[in-house]
Amino acid sequence: MACIDVDSLTQYEADAKQGRADALYNLGLAYSTGQGVGVDYVAAHKWFNLAAIKGSDIAKRWRAQIAAEMNTSQIAEAQRLAREWLSIFH
Repeated sequence: MACIDVDSLTQYEADAKQGRADALYNLGLAYSTGQGVGVDYVAAHKWFNLAAIKGSDIAKRWRAQIAAEMNTSQIAEAQRLAREWLSIFH
């Protein structure tokens, strides 16, 4: 797995706003592994969920793995954040 640095994160965030599934997935990967950011399963789930909506099968698998480590309120928060993001950038 490649190391994700701050410059890459900035580019992924810009690309995510354009609806690119690969960028959404890469943001999920960053937050799930703590590369360039702190580990944050709620944020990771959000990004994987958004990538899954865009058709990323690998994001669906990662989302399921992350969800297994989360409680129901964390999952609900991640889903709320994903809906909020979609309302702004979709």
